[in-house]
Formats: sequence, structure tokens, C-alpha cells
Amino acid sequence: MQLLKNIAAYYNGKSLILRIVTGLLIGAVLGALVPGAVWIGTLGDLFVGALKAIAPVLVFVLVIAALSKGGSKLDHRFGLVLFLYLASTFLAAALSVFTSMIFPQKVLLKDMAQADTVPTGIYEVFHNLMLNMVTNPVDAIAKGNYIGILTWAVILGLCFKSVANDTTKQLLQDVSDAVSMAVRSIINLAPFGILGLVYSTVSTTGFRAFTDYGKLLLLLVGTMLLMALVVNPFIIFLCLHRNPYPLVFRCMRESGLTAFFTRSSAANIPVNMSLCEKLGLDEEMYSVSIPLGATINMDGAAITITIMTLTAANTIGIPISPLTALVLSVLAALSACGASGVAGGSLLLIPMACSLFGISNDVAMQVVGVGFIIGVVQDSVETALNSAGDVMFAATAEYVDWLKQGRELPEFLR
Repeated sequence: MQLLKNIAAYYNGKSLILRIVTGLLIGAVLGALVPGAVWIGTLGDLFVGALKAIAPVLVFVLVIAALSKGGSKLDHRFGLVLFLYLASTFLAAALSVFTSMIFPQKVLLKDMAQADTVPTGIYEVFHNLMLNMVTNPVDAIAKGNYIGILTWAVILGLCFKSVANDTTKQLLQDVSDAVSMAVRSIINLAPFGILGLVYSTVSTTGFRAFTDYGKLLLLLVGTMLLMALVVNPFIIFLCLHRNPYPLVFRCMRESGLTAFFTRSSAANIPVNMSLCEKLGLDEEMYSVSIPLGATINMDGAAITITIMTLTAANTIGIPISPLTALVLSVLAALSACGASGVAGGSLLLIPMACSLFGISNDVAMQVVGVGFIIGVVQDSVETALNSAGDVMFAATAEYVDWLKQGRELPEFLR
């Protein structure tokens, strides 16, 4: 028993990032050497499954507890967060048009891809979003419908604020704290989950994803890195007038790294909540803005939709005018806000964007098939960009308010 306690103490005494990197390397080595050990991959399935299971409950109880306990603080800071989310998503789409025109791509289309549900227009995307707001709250939690979860949590939180006594409000806070503690326990086991996820990827595809459709993958990843390391930092600089890279790198390291392997913005919500707490942000703000960001802050999705659509147009020889490209940017940004918070969610919105150019659904679905082939890397980088941006812009909006109040920013930003 003492030996187990010593091992646990040693494990917990090491940096989580170091433990994750170690798990990553071990998973890659095992995937290459012993690809038949399926049970190793189960560690990744358990980790992602646990995050996906607890994240909806976490969001629901956090928002209710935060809104019921005190005065709602969804003030101008929340408006700024919303603006930053939407503006960055549009800029991501516009940047994708620019990079695609400089480095136009074509792909060889052969087999038809299949999908169960493909949005046929922007109206359908917003129609579905509105319906998701009024879905059964239990069903929303069970299915991870964060629009519905947020809607009902805000309604119930405001109702509790009006009718609940102090004892009830404290009970809600205790439930929130208990769920948060459970989440921290799951995140502490992330290295084992990452080991399993990397093992599954390497044992299944090897390192093929880095070579197949290499030019298209390079354009997608390059554009996402340009957005993450140039455009988003510039937006933060305009807001804070401070060097943005300490915040950017911290968010990429502590949020983007886990999102890269889980490939799910929704599953990474607990990680982002924990990071916001470390950054000293107001819980009443980030308990709402982080789940919202997982739904509408979709820089990576906008990049994927735009580049894949322009690749389809180039492949079949459709000329692209600047005006049409601008319209595509707006459509891609709006479509990205309707992308699912799960792995590969943006790919099924490509046919809708392709319809702008009159590209047939058969051709568009072949492009979706190409997206799934390179998705091992593309979707991982996309999710890392999206998830890290959720925290970056939530922190930026709050730190802007700190500066207005004359408060000092955290030491790493001074």
C-alpha cells in the first residue's frame, strides 16, 4: 500500500504537460511495435468517453450555480467575448481564401463518400440551432447538445436566483464543486488517455496521414498555424496592448495539447474550465463563455470548410471571383458556428459551402471523403486551434476589463 502511495505521489508531483508528452511518446512507440494490443487503445476510449460524459453535467451545474449565487455578470465583457469569437471565425475564413488563392490545391476524386446527415443550406443550420435551444434538457445533457444545455441552465440559474434561499444556493454550489473535483480527477489521468489515443492512431494508420494528400494537408495545417500564431495574437494585442504570446502559448500548451488528441471541443470543455480558473477569470463569465466558445468559436472549422470547398472548385475547374470568395468567407464563418463539437464535425458542412459554386453533392461528398482521410492530423490541429481560442478570447475580454479598472494583469502578461 505504501508503494502505491509513493508511486501516486511521484506521478502527481510531475508536471501534467510532461506526463502527457511522456504518454504521447510511449503510445507512438507501442503503436509502431505492437499494433495488435487493442486493450491499449481502450485507455484512449475511456478517457474521451469520461470527458464527454462529465462535460455536459459540468456545464449545466456550473452555469446554474454561477447565475443563482449572485448578480449576473454577463455584462460588456460577455459582449466582447461574443464579438471576438465571431470576428476571429470570419477572419479565419478570409485568411483561408487568401492562402488557397496563393497555393491552389486539387485532389484526385474517386470513391464516393457517404454521410447520414448533410446540411443543405444556411437556413437549415440556423433552424437546427434554434431547435436545439428548446430541446428537452435531459436529452440535451445526454446527447451533449451544448446550445440546449446553456439555454436551460441560464433559465434555471436565473429562476433559482429569484426564488431559492441561501441554503439551496449553497447546495447548488456544493454540487458544482463536487462535479469540478470529479473533472480534475479525470484530467489528472490524461497521460494514460493520450497514450491510448496515440496508440490507436499509429497502430491503425501508421504515419501515413503525414504523406497522403500531403500538399492539401500542409495548406490546412499551415493556415491554422498562421491563424493561431499571427492573426489571433494580433487580435489580442489590439485589445490588451501587451505582448500576447505568453497567453497564446499557455493556452496552446494547456488547452490545445489535450484538444489535439481528444479531437473534440466539447470533450475539452473541462480542461478549458480548469485553465480559466488558473488564469484567475471570473467563474460567472467563463462558465458560460467557454461552452459557448465550443459551439461558435470555430476558426479551425471555418478554415477547413473554406479550403476544402475551394479545392473542390479548383479540381473541377470553377473560376473563383474575389466577390464570390468574400461571400464564401461569410458563409463558411456562419456554417462553422453550426459545426458539431465532436471529431470531424466541420467536414459534413463542406457540401453546403460547395453549393455556393453549384458543385454537385456527389463531388462534394468525395471531398468530404478526402477530409476524413487526412482528418487524423487536420481535425486534431483544427480542434486544438478552436479550443485554445475559447480560453484566449475569454481571458482577453476579462483582462480588458481589468485594465479599465486599473487592476494589474497576471504576472506572465506584464
